[in-house]
Amino acid sequence: MRSVQALAVAVLSVLALSNVSHAGEPKSGGILRIYHRDSPGSASIHEGATYSVNVPFMPIFSNLVIFDQHIAQNSVDTIRPELAESWAWSSDNKTLTFKLRKDVKWHDGKPFTSADVKCTFDMLMGKSQQKFRQNPRKAWYEQVNDVTTNGDYEASFNLKRPQPALLSLLASGYTPIYPCHVSPAEMRTKPIGTGPFKFVEFKANESIKLVKNPDYFKKGLPYLDGIEFTIIPNRSTAILGFVSGKFDMTFPTEVSIPLLKDVKSQDPKAVCVVEPNNVSTNIIVNSSAPPFDNIDIRRALALALDRKAFIQIMFEGQGDIGGTMEPAPAGLWAMPKEMLESIPGYGPDIEKNREEARKLMQKAGYGPDKHLQIKVSTRNIAVYRDPAIILIDQIKSIYIDAELDVVDTAQWFPKIARKDYSLGLNLTGNAVDDPDQSFYENYACGSERNYTNYCNKDIEKLFDQQSAETDINKRKKLVWEIDKKLQEDVARPIIFHARTGTCWQPYVKNVTVMSNSSYNGYRYEDVWLDK
Repeated sequence: MRSVQALAVAVLSVLALSNVSHAGEPKSGGILRIYHRDSPGSASIHEGATYSVNVPFMPIFSNLVIFDQHIAQNSVDTIRPELAESWAWSSDNKTLTFKLRKDVKWHDGKPFTSADVKCTFDMLMGKSQQKFRQNPRKAWYEQVNDVTTNGDYEASFNLKRPQPALLSLLASGYTPIYPCHVSPAEMRTKPIGTGPFKFVEFKANESIKLVKNPDYFKKGLPYLDGIEFTIIPNRSTAILGFVSGKFDMTFPTEVSIPLLKDVKSQDPKAVCVVEPNNVSTNIIVNSSAPPFDNIDIRRALALALDRKAFIQIMFEGQGDIGGTMEPAPAGLWAMPKEMLESIPGYGPDIEKNREEARKLMQKAGYGPDKHLQIKVSTRNIAVYRDPAIILIDQIKSIYIDAELDVVDTAQWFPKIARKDYSLGLNLTGNAVDDPDQSFYENYACGSERNYTNYCNKDIEKLFDQQSAETDINKRKKLVWEIDKKLQEDVARPIIFHARTGTCWQPYVKNVTVMSNSSYNGYRYEDVWLDK
């Protein structure tokens, strides 16, 4: 039996070969068929907090700038122009100005202008009359005073203070430009963009269909005639569809290690790759209500975790232990190993940690004769349910009896955003491997995605300090200090960072899987079928 590590090396080698498109010239035509893991709540990327929205709808849109879609590890050095032709910072690093393309049309034929850029960010910053129903990334733009225009083809972001990470935030798959002339309500059901594909239809729980945009501003692209997503929540059923030839590609970064082995045994020609995906599986606790307003109970939870057991059960050992920022080598901001292991609960002696946890629970009034009864809420898809079941089993060891409470995808973000839960098993996908995105979005006081109500004004000052720091090494040390403090405060206990698989048929050419920001999505604009 080949080891999992050997399998990973083999599939990575196949991937490297698959991305060399010199085997033939790109061909136009064909429909790319992908299964989708669940039914998104809407088609509006700006109102969503899940990759389930990005994957099918990102090909409709364009950004001002975007990370190079064929470099797996995103960084500031891989940012490329898209709706912008160029950009420049002012001498005081407080104004970022974009020169815009003049040859871009919205899918309904109206011209794209700087007004659309201003409208998009006015809505994101909560400054316009039209409002998003949910605005999970508003915290990204706290340092932006306003967006101003100079004619139809120039837009400037005027900042309160320097924020070097702003360009990376704008390059994320979560930062498309929306049209001024289309309402947020329409964008939820019939989105209009400037991207390589146009929206055709979205049938909830059934399918999503896109068609080639013949007026795309990148001439000659896309190669595909369209993309069709079939919604199949059951992973095993979906994989059977892939190996039987019903689908050309799996849902990106959704194939577990055991299922990937099944794919390779049943369909040896399939191209599969395993990558870290900058998604942490974590515990969210409603710290504003009993019983988790008690710091002792929160600390006991963190001490009860056997992180290696999660990784072994779910990924056959292929996963990573870390803090908030993605672990190295894929992540660029990870704490050093010795610093991580100094945090309570991260040490290797699990039984010692749990003994300490039981003492904290007894201090809070619980013990062998009085267990804490709770529900563990989680989203009703396998990547959430599976670790939730392991969590429920592990916390039995510290006098907590939990019942699983599964929630449909469309209801998950609204439910936890309004704090309608006690304890949850959550996956946090980071749209950018940058501390500004992770810290402000998930831990800033008042952020919509701060599901736990964690609020530490002293730490927030450090958020600002690292954000304004232009020296990369000084910034890293600040980031490590913040990340360590977040774990010690039990702000959102990180269980593990996943590595997951993506598979496609060998005739699907020019695919890349991102390794440190899979939530940036993928446009499929230069993917082609060699059939």
